[in-house]
Amino acid sequence: MSLLRFAARTMLASFFVVNGVKAMRDPQPLAGATEPLAKTLLPLAEKTLPPQAVAYLPEDAKGLVRLTGFAQVVGGLSLATGIGRRLGAVALAVSMAPQLLASNPFTGDSEGDGAGKDSFLKNLALTGSVLLAAQDTEGRPDLAWRAKNRAELLGREAEHTKATISREAAHAKANLTREGKRAARKAKKVASKATKTATKTLEGALK
Repeated sequence: MSLLRFAARTMLASFFVVNGVKAMRDPQPLAGATEPLAKTLLPLAEKTLPPQAVAYLPEDAKGLVRLTGFAQVVGGLSLATGIGRRLGAVALAVSMAPQLLASNPFTGDSEGDGAGKDSFLKNLALTGSVLLAAQDTEGRPDLAWRAKNRAELLGREAEHTKATISREAAHAKANLTREGKRAARKAKKVASKATKTATKTLEGALK
């Protein structure tokens, strides 16, 4: 990882770590806007997740805000250190849902038109930034490219093997044909010689 990438990720991660700690300590400012999301998401999660995981789900909007705050702290540290950075960046993007809902200028929950729009655009830009970070492969090919490249290599190897086998089969067939012709000529000579010998023997017997 280059120094520029490390510095950029650390600066981006610092916001999420601070913001996550703040949300964990005081979830109330985001709880109101997160309430509709909590009412929809939590019952769905309780139905789909196994019982062991359901036990760790938050009970209300405040708990969901604290959970997203915790995800921001963990995701921010992951992004800054580079340990599981792409997965951490995805978690950060998902964790921005309460902030985006709370700052949405198209609802009555945001504070003032100008301030609400600025806050919403900032949160939207941060979400886009971590989504870009989730796609960053540090100049290395991603899994999809490597899988496609591997498939192409295997395809070329298969074609080469097929061509080699075809050449060897044709060569073997040609050799068998030559051997067959040689054996036929030899058998013909032996038969001719045997016929001549038998003829001479018969002529000698008749005399």
